[in-house]
Formats: sequence, C-alpha cells, structure tokens
Amino acid sequence: MSARPQRFARAPGVAQIGAFAFALCAALSACGGGGSSPAGADASGSAAASAPGTGSTANTGSTTPPGNTNGTVAQSSTPNVVAVTVSSTPTSTRNMLMTSVMVCVPGTTDCATIDNVQVDTGSQGLRLLASALPAGFALPAVPAGAGSDPAGACSAFGTGYTWGAVRRADVKLAGEVAASLPIQVIADPAVPAAPSGCAGLGLAMNSPATLRANGILGVGPFNADCGAGCVNTALPSWYYTCPASGCTPSVQPLAQQVSNPVANFATDNNGVVIDLPAVADSGASSISGSLIFGIGSQSNNALGSATVLRSNTGTGYVRTTTSDGSVYAQSYLDSGSNALFFSSSTLTRCGVWYCPSSPVSLGATISGTDGVSASVDLSVTNAQTLFGSGNWAFDNLAAYTSRVFGWGLPFFYGRRIFTAIEAQNTPAGPGPFFAF
Repeated sequence: MSARPQRFARAPGVAQIGAFAFALCAALSACGGGGSSPAGADASGSAAASAPGTGSTANTGSTTPPGNTNGTVAQSSTPNVVAVTVSSTPTSTRNMLMTSVMVCVPGTTDCATIDNVQVDTGSQGLRLLASALPAGFALPAVPAGAGSDPAGACSAFGTGYTWGAVRRADVKLAGEVAASLPIQVIADPAVPAAPSGCAGLGLAMNSPATLRANGILGVGPFNADCGAGCVNTALPSWYYTCPASGCTPSVQPLAQQVSNPVANFATDNNGVVIDLPAVADSGASSISGSLIFGIGSQSNNALGSATVLRSNTGTGYVRTTTSDGSVYAQSYLDSGSNALFFSSSTLTRCGVWYCPSSPVSLGATISGTDGVSASVDLSVTNAQTLFGSGNWAFDNLAAYTSRVFGWGLPFFYGRRIFTAIEAQNTPAGPGPFFAF
C-alpha cells in the first residue's frame, strides 16, 4: 500500500475491478491508495480485487482564501450538465461511471473529444492517456517549479500509479470552460520514464488495459491535486522536473499543479451533483445519469432538503458508524470506487469480495465534522452472483478493506449526491462537504 500523502482520502481515483481468474482474489492483499479498488469481473464471474486506501491529506492544507459565508451564490445560465453512463467496458469492469471530455489547445479551436473518461469525486484534476489524444495534438508543456524544464506528474492509485507530463488545455464540459488548465497527460513520451519514487508505487497504470479508461475526470472537494505541500516541498511521489537526462523531485506552484476543472470554471464552480437512477437488486445492463456543475447556482443544482455533511478540510473525510457499532473516522463518498468498502467479521468473503449466501441488509450513520448525520441503509449481495448476471451496474456490490469506509458508486444509485469544493461558497456555506 502506498504511504504517500494524499490530497483526498485516496488521491486520484480509479476504482476498478479487473477480469482475472477468481482464484487470484485470495492471493491479493489489500493495497490501498487513490481510487483503486477491486477491478470488475468477466462474464464468467471471475474477479480480482484490491481494497481502497487509507492515505491522509496531512501534507497539504488549503491554499485557497476562505470563501464568503453568507450563502450568496452567483447565478448562472450556462449549460451545466454532461451525460454520464455505466455500461459494458472492453476490460469487463463493473460500476465504471464514464463521460466524454473535450480538450482544446489553449485559445484555439483545435479540439478533441475524449470518450470513456471516468468521473471521480475522489480526486482532483483531468488525467488523459496520451494514446487517447489525436496524433500531433500539441498541448503546451507546464514547467516544473520556477525553471524551464517540463514537469512530470505522478499519481498514486491503490494498485499502482499513473505517470506523465503536465500540460495545459482548455477543458470544455457542456457550456463550461476551464481555460488553460494544467492536466496530466499519462504516458506522455515528452518526459523520461517514471523515476523510482513513482515507479515504486506499484503497477504502471499507463495504458487503456491497466487504467481501464481513457482518463480520469477528478471533480473532488479540493482545488488542486497536491496543494500547499507541493508548493513548499519537493515530495518524491508528486511532481518532478524532467530534463532529457532524467527526472528529480520538484516543488510545484499551485497554478502549475493538476487542478480541478470545476473550480476553474467562470461560474457553476463551487461543486458538482451526480444524479443517477436507482437500479434493481439484480443490477442493470446500463444506466444513464447526469453530472451537474455548480451547487445553488441554477435551478437544476439546488440543495433543496439535502442533508449537508461537512468533511475534514484537510482530508475530505467524514465519519461512518455501522449498525454493529464499528466507527470509521476515515470515510468518504467516491464515484471513482466501484464497490462499498468496509470491514466485516461476519460476512462471508470470496477473496476480498463479500459473498453472503443470501442478501444482507445493514444500517449505517454518516456524520459530518459538525455532528450533523444521516442514517442510510445498504445491502450486500453475493459478488459472484452479481458478476454472473451479466449486468454492469450494481448498488449492492461490496468488498473488504480495513480502517476506512468507502461509499463507492453503489451508494450513488438512486440519489442526488453533492460534492462541494473547499472554500467555494454555496447556499450552505463554503465547502468541503457532501450532501444528499
């Protein structure tokens, strides 16, 4: 498990479940980290899995001035909705929430639309595979620190890492634009091979087969992926200066870090809403929903009667207490995890998956840092049964991990879940918080 400091619970998030022989499950240990969790199953019900991580954000702290607290939010008429889907994937990965993202060479009409990009409220920033961009698509490089050499970015996952260059792009989602935004281009040939401080984090998730998507759209509760820690210290698993001779750790100013595109919109920039339909107990072959930008800035993103759960301003964590009395001080709501992750001594396991002989109903309470709480119910069904159904979207898929409680994509079905960004004002005051 990576011990790297992380900006939000698990840093860049890709929760995945891969199509491997089921016997491998038992051989794998939970390996923690940003957005990596079990990876799917194939049509035969085979699966292998690793649990999400327990990294904290102790390295950073906010670099954004406190937002106003009077609840006033600028109103917008900008189109602010993009479609999101869960369906079959080439890598047989279940519960992968996907969208399409347009990127342009800054200030030009030279643009490309990249499909099959995972939507992740557990990380910050856009990360795209170089192989998914058109040949000759010339995004300008972002320098490392105060120098002129290109910046390399390392992003930790539970099962490994992504490595690539930092480049600028105009990121367009619906009618929203994040202009000249620093993004990570994964496996960019312009930077040397991943240095040992990054490559030592595990599997190189630098291809469609290992990333299981063409990229990650990180729309979590912070503004930048690392934050103040990387401004002040050359941390060996974050940013590098990369001359042709090789890469060495580097500080990175906030304006040159891979950044949350939503926080950089002109309007509708204080958070996101993910609105997904409910699915049957047996799952669904596909679902379609919405990623809505802004909170309280348009009629389609009003908080209404949603319960607001304020999260830790440094880590993004809330607290979960389960009906058996277990308390998880490190808990998160994350569309980039494709299962519910928690520890149970009573549920039957097959590898890291929970495989009870019949569906099990459980209760839990999620609490914010100010003591406000919400009671929720969850159901766990035999993972082998779910994988054997041939469906792709499940609200009752769960797996084991210790110490943390991860409310992954299964929790998002049938709910409108808000993720508010740090220091950005909302009708409920500044983020970070979750609400549903």
